[in-house]
Amino acid sequence: MKLPSLPQLALLAALLLGTSSQALNYSLWIKGRGSGGVPGQYGDFAYWGSSAVAAGVNKRAVNWDGRSRIASQNYRVRDALDCFCTGPNWCYIAAYSAGDLMIGYALDLYGGTARYRKIPNPAPDGKCINSDGTSQVGWNIKWVDVAAGAAGGTELADAGAWAVSEPLVSDLKVATARSMYNHDNTRGRMFYLFAGAKGASSSGLLPGQDDAVVAYHSSGGVSGSSGHTYCNPDDEGCKDLTYGTAPVGGGRLKWRNHSVRFRDDGEDYDHYTRGSWSGIVSRMLLDMQRNATP
Repeated sequence: MKLPSLPQLALLAALLLGTSSQALNYSLWIKGRGSGGVPGQYGDFAYWGSSAVAAGVNKRAVNWDGRSRIASQNYRVRDALDCFCTGPNWCYIAAYSAGDLMIGYALDLYGGTARYRKIPNPAPDGKCINSDGTSQVGWNIKWVDVAAGAAGGTELADAGAWAVSEPLVSDLKVATARSMYNHDNTRGRMFYLFAGAKGASSSGLLPGQDDAVVAYHSSGGVSGSSGHTYCNPDDEGCKDLTYGTAPVGGGRLKWRNHSVRFRDDGEDYDHYTRGSWSGIVSRMLLDMQRNATP
């Protein structure tokens, strides 16, 4: 009898691991605009800060190029979801800035499609092999945390505040971001939102409270085809961004399954991670540390 080769034995071991009854939870961190983190390398947390920081159970960095159109780079997110959020395995998602567009786009347009169950042992390109040839509809996602969410776009893109040669800027325009996909269709997953309010000189281009890049209408998940002005309760003459899923001041609804978990009443948190898990991301990080568990 011919004995299997070493590569065949390795594949068999991986298959046995991937199809075992043991289920694992993973914490996927989807980056936003800008450089940092090699696409397909789930252990590369250079975009966020030190990889030694606890960031939820079995943390994985979902890297993409940070400058291309959402549609052209969304396969990177779907590869990660296929790898770690199918079969017996489940995921917690942490999305930042344009990463909000990435996960919302994936769920609406692909969350109802058949996905092959995978072995969570990715190749260098970020793809995983099938486990047993069976498929499932969508992905196993417990919930989604979002810091500085840009699913509602930013007026900085409308005003040309960034390099117009960067393709992503076109997607970040308010009307474009809001019409890119059905933001209400989260496949039943809750989006928990963390909205910063420490503005900067750029705040003159942004309506209401903002983190220097996105205004509350976006980071607070407020529905509609355009952005409006929302603030903290102590700001006179401005409609309130409410906690939870309640309609905002003036009665406009939030997108379905979008809930404000943190509103920056003290105006302490801006948009920027600074390579040290800082800004409004620091509040999302605390939530992942507490709640993204085995």
